[in-house]
Amino acid sequence: MGAITANEIGGYFDAAAETMPREQLAELQLNRLRDTLRNAYDNVPMQRTRLDALGIAPDDLCSIDDLKHLPFTVKADLRDHYPFGMFARPIDKLARLHASSGTTGKPTVVGYTQADLDTWALLMARTLMCAGARPGDVVHNAYGYGLFTGGLGAHYGAERLGAVVVPMSGGSTERQVALIMDFRARVLCATPSYALAIAEVAEAQGVDLRKSALQVGLFGAEPWSQAMRAEIEARIGLKAIDNYGLSEVMGPGVACECPCQNGLHGWEDHFLFELIDPETGAVRGQDDDSEAGELVITTLSKQALPMIRYRTRDITRLERARCDCGRTHVRILRITGRNDDMLIVRGVNVYPSQIEAVLVGLPRLAPHYQLVVRRDGKLDRVEVEVEAQPAVAADNYAAIAREVAHHIKSLVGISTEVIVKAPGEIPRSMGKAVRVRDLREKGA
Repeated sequence: MGAITANEIGGYFDAAAETMPREQLAELQLNRLRDTLRNAYDNVPMQRTRLDALGIAPDDLCSIDDLKHLPFTVKADLRDHYPFGMFARPIDKLARLHASSGTTGKPTVVGYTQADLDTWALLMARTLMCAGARPGDVVHNAYGYGLFTGGLGAHYGAERLGAVVVPMSGGSTERQVALIMDFRARVLCATPSYALAIAEVAEAQGVDLRKSALQVGLFGAEPWSQAMRAEIEARIGLKAIDNYGLSEVMGPGVACECPCQNGLHGWEDHFLFELIDPETGAVRGQDDDSEAGELVITTLSKQALPMIRYRTRDITRLERARCDCGRTHVRILRITGRNDDMLIVRGVNVYPSQIEAVLVGLPRLAPHYQLVVRRDGKLDRVEVEVEAQPAVAADNYAAIAREVAHHIKSLVGISTEVIVKAPGEIPRSMGKAVRVRDLREKGA
């Protein structure tokens, strides 16, 4: 893919922002960071207390390098100040609320002013354009609507782009297939696991999605491997593009791949990205970007919920060289896992995505799996439940399980018990896939 010009795509490619020289971008970031810090200090008591304890005032900020002196924000802060204690605007000044499911405790609640929603729509339009969508495209949106930010984030971004939105949400997968074919959608928005579920149902119906009008898939909201990308592209016949975001920072549209597929362009005019050592919190300098670290994000334009150095727990690397597409913003390389998803199996650190990379694409296996974590005494044990392809006879399951266990041991370095299941036995998700079932007793 060659360099993109604004004229080529009708001005929706914001050349002034997306190809901004680094020196100019740094100046813009510093000005916006000062405004963000002032907003947080004046309007969020928790942030003011923390900054005062460190003897830091908003006016003390002299350069972007001073960011490292500011305190971190973590997800527990939002739960500890549930529901609105982290907001910089009173509730009657907001336009919308979103929240997490709260399955592990109090939900994290995020709020948006109308200006925040406008910024979000703009960045999602930029994201869709970066992925390959264009004004006039039919966008089939299978992200879940409601309190989850995915559905409405993609919806308003596509409308801002000038696309035609099919607001399908998750579920009713047979109907999803029919409408993709009948409405001739060019763009599919979904979690990668649900995209595979759509492909599976289509194949069962005898529908070949490779013959549909789909050309671009914008996937995110859960970690996925290169092997899963290849599986999606082969079965649906589109280019699978990674999109990154999280509700605490904005929602989808924080970063996105271009069709070069060599890292997600982080929209640095609205967010600051750092890498830190996940154990010590020390900042990795630009010379250390080749080493993986935890991604930390500071918002630069949010009004209702300014986030100062939010620890995402996502493990990645950064690439600062200009992309072949011409964009100058930092690239976030593929998320390899999350600190809180990491398993320690007999002293070996393992992310679920590492096991997925082994499973997806192996012959005779379907791309549906779950990891079941149990505790034997003081040691963790992982069972891998994975489905066989429909054409595989059940009397071959045991031999396949032994072969898969050998592959995981060779490539990941841990011993696992592999259980091959019949097609349809692994639960399907209409949104984020549940990849790990942790059966260890808490505190054990």
